Amino acid sequence: MAEQKNSSSPSEDGILLYYKYAEIPDVNNLVEFYNSNCKSLNLLGRVRIAPDGVNVTVGGKLAALEKHIEDVKLNDLFQGTDFKLASCDSPSNEKIAKECGFTSLSVRVVKELVTFSSQPLLESPAISNAGRHLSAAEFHSVLHSAGNNLESEGQSGSKQLILLDARNVYETRIGKFENSNVETLDPEIRQYSDLPSWIDSHAEKLQGKSVLMYCTGGIRCEMASAYIRSKGDGFENVFQLYGGIQRYLEQFPDGGFFKGKNFVFDHRISVGSSSADVVGSCLLCGSSFDDYSSRCRCTYCRMLVLVCSSCQMKDDVDYVCELCKKQSKMVESVSAIGNNINPRGSTPVNGSGVVELESTMLCKDITSAPENFEGHGNRPSKKLRILALHGFRQNASSFKGRTASLAKKLKDIAELVFIDAPHELPFVYQPRTTETNTCSSELETRKGPPPLEKCKKKFAWLVAEDFNFSTGKDWKIADQPFDPLQYRLQTGGYDASLAYLKDVFSKLGPFDGILGFSQGAAMAASICGRRGKSDDEIKFKFAILCSGFLLETKDFERGLINCPSVHVFGNGGQGKDRQIARNTSMELANKFEKSCSLIIEHESGHIIPTQSPHIDHLKAFLVRFL
Repeated sequence: MAEQKNSSSPSEDGILLYYKYAEIPDVNNLVEFYNSNCKSLNLLGRVRIAPDGVNVTVGGKLAALEKHIEDVKLNDLFQGTDFKLASCDSPSNEKIAKECGFTSLSVRVVKELVTFSSQPLLESPAISNAGRHLSAAEFHSVLHSAGNNLESEGQSGSKQLILLDARNVYETRIGKFENSNVETLDPEIRQYSDLPSWIDSHAEKLQGKSVLMYCTGGIRCEMASAYIRSKGDGFENVFQLYGGIQRYLEQFPDGGFFKGKNFVFDHRISVGSSSADVVGSCLLCGSSFDDYSSRCRCTYCRMLVLVCSSCQMKDDVDYVCELCKKQSKMVESVSAIGNNINPRGSTPVNGSGVVELESTMLCKDITSAPENFEGHGNRPSKKLRILALHGFRQNASSFKGRTASLAKKLKDIAELVFIDAPHELPFVYQPRTTETNTCSSELETRKGPPPLEKCKKKFAWLVAEDFNFSTGKDWKIADQPFDPLQYRLQTGGYDASLAYLKDVFSKLGPFDGILGFSQGAAMAASICGRRGKSDDEIKFKFAILCSGFLLETKDFERGLINCPSVHVFGNGGQGKDRQIARNTSMELANKFEKSCSLIIEHESGHIIPTQSPHIDHLKAFLVRFL
């Protein structure tokens, strides 16, 4: 699409936005070009260059911007680029100019054109798999004829149409597409890197539907639509508004199906249609208001909030965004369940504390939230709550002791909740062989087994098929020496464990994630296979599976598992895991979608490693869910 034509004088100020996904053969050469070209034309703003493309937002005189476009087009890399050029006033004040990056020229090299996920170890979706582009006219036509089919090439059949807003919550609060015949999904996220988690946990709302995506200028839909389509069957019909809301408003100056204003990441702050509709409201008094020029921010998570001029005059008032309010209320309601159960003593209030600057191509800024959460009770710590499932013939107490180092390393971001498995195991021991004379040997129980009153009960998630579920009151001699591969014989008791976990989630939840070790990992993985079922009471965002193995249940028969996961196991080196072979854990890992799974291999045995770099990778994975 060609750049917007302007009838204004070239001496007027303007703004230019464009992006291009393409393999950059020489990043340094492109950096030199932008530094030289933009400085010679007196252009200010941001240029981000990654191996997979460029993202540019610059301002200056219209004539200079038009010359920049001509120069860029000389490079074959930019064939087909949509240059969005518009005349505009200069920044209204120095604060806005500085915050929006228009007091200088910043040309930087970044790893990714758009940081789609805060977890850099996860594989990015392929842009070549992005959803089909719809022009502004096509997008409008689809909404106008909502209820008719929207067919992808080579496919037919009626599919329900869903509108998906790929923007942050503060953007959607001043403008959005509305059509009474089409359901609109607003993820209500603070930052774009939260979108993958939302897609993962709401996949059932997208599967089998025709998904119509939109964002400010189109770049965020490229990556997000590819991510949705990468999920396979039922996720093929994804479409995106080419050029974003900006091109749509140019095509339909009266606003069309878009109500309100389009939030933009430059000193214009927002761009509206000829309609005077105001869809935003003041955070404090609720009056109609949609002006972010005051740059008011939530006291706790630093997200932009709408505060009218009158309310800005009030003294000693904290601005608490709707997401912080919502999460705080959730904490209070859950904490009131009772003293016998503490379901959410450490729910995060302000997310990760990571604030997205005013561009999809800028790095994130870390901000500290105040210690006191006035007006909402005691401010809970920012931690994830993870349910921990122990291995075979262990218990909650022993597993807690074995994972003490892990809990300590994760104490700032997560707390582990330990429970006993439902199947109590009998007390058994293995007699020792001692020589009674020089000619023979016999089995003897040197001093016998320890007193029962000093022994803690042992439990399992899975038991042998012939297990009679009788624990007994005395010690029993094992029928045979312990088999290091005994887990292969333990396939019974699954339904009882599943029902037990449903009860645990109901009474002790909610939980952000689930961690399983050995047999506990097998059980947790099976639960992952059920994730997303409409009748399932077990809900969580991620799984950590340590020395796990594949449990053949019907929940693994539905194809690849769509659940963010970490798979931790020994790699077969000197200290290889003699209980669960590497290939066995890898077989389990291969049952999970690679786009949302992480493998951490270590040199040790049947343990959960807590040394670097393994613990660093695990922390990086967990941070994305804060």
